[in-house]
Amino acid sequence: MCKTALIFGISGQDGAYLSQLLLQKGYKVHGTSRDAEVNNFSSLLYLGIKDLIKLHSVSLTDFRSVLQVLERVKPNEIYNLSGQSSVGLSFEQPHETLESIAVATINILESMRFLGGNFLFYNASSSESFGDTGDLPANEKTPFNPKSPYGVAKASSFWQVANYRESYDLFACSGILFNHESNLRPKRFVTRKICKAAARIALGSDEILNLGDISIKRDWGWAPEYVKAMWMMLQQKNADDFVIATGHSSSLREFIGAAFSALDLNWENHVTANPELYRPSEIRSVYGSPNKANEILNWSAEKTMPEIAKLMSLNEFEFLKNK
Repeated sequence: MCKTALIFGISGQDGAYLSQLLLQKGYKVHGTSRDAEVNNFSSLLYLGIKDLIKLHSVSLTDFRSVLQVLERVKPNEIYNLSGQSSVGLSFEQPHETLESIAVATINILESMRFLGGNFLFYNASSSESFGDTGDLPANEKTPFNPKSPYGVAKASSFWQVANYRESYDLFACSGILFNHESNLRPKRFVTRKICKAAARIALGSDEILNLGDISIKRDWGWAPEYVKAMWMMLQQKNADDFVIATGHSSSLREFIGAAFSALDLNWENHVTANPELYRPSEIRSVYGSPNKANEILNWSAEKTMPEIAKLMSLNEFEFLKNK
C-alpha cells in the first residue's frame, strides 16, 4: 500500500531532499508553505520534483490551519522541518524564531493528539541546543545549554515532543541534527557564502570575503545523507530520539581552506575575519556522537567535510560559469 507523507517546511534544503527520497520510495508526498501560491519552491524545482508534490498553504502558528491539513491529507508520516532556520537571524528576530519553531511544534503535536490517528512524527531538532561541548562529543544524554534564540527554540520543541510521546503515547521523535550542507542551503548560510565567493573569485572577481569568527568548530555533514536518517527514524518499532552527526569536528577556517583549494585558490588572499560580524553569543566548538544511530538505525555519514566543501565549490563554479 502506498504511504503518504506530509512535510511541514518542504521548501527548504532538507524538505527538498527528503521529498526526493520519499518519492523514490514510492510515497505520495504533500508539503506545506505559508502561501503555496506565492512560494516558487526553488529547491524542489532544482531537483525537478515540484510537479510530483501536492502543495498546501498552511500557517503553522494557527492551530486550526494545522488541524485542517492533517484531516485533509491523512498522512502516515509527518515531518516537521519548518521554522526560521538561521542562528544569526534569530538574534535579530527572537520572537519570530521562537514562534515559528516552538508554537508550530506544539500545534502539530496537539493536532495529532486531537485527531487520535496512528501518525508517525519526526521533529527536526538541532545541535545548537547543546551549546559548547568542547572536546567531548554530544550524545542523546548530553544536557542542553543553548547559546542563541534559535537554540532555545529548538530545545523547547525537543522537550515538547518528548512530553507528548510520554504523556499521550504518540509515535513522536526528534533528530538532533548537526550541521549538514549542500548547494540548496540558503545564501545567507556561511558555508554557501564561502563557496559562492570562491566560485566568483575563481572566475575573475577581485572581491574580499568578510566573515566573522573563523576559528569556531562544527560537525559538518552532507544533507542528502541526513534526510535518510530522518526517514529511518520513522521505520523503527518504537519512537526514540537520535543524534545525527559525522562524529568529527573541523574549524570554519578548515572549511574555507577546502572550499578555496578546490578551485586552486589560496583563501588567505581573499578572506578576512571581521570582529564586527561576530555574534552576541557564539558556540566555540561542538560535535556529535552518532553511535546510537550507527547501532540502531544502521546509519552513518559518508561524505567528509573536505569532500563536502569541494563539491559545493565546484557546483557553484559550474553554475556561475554556465549562467
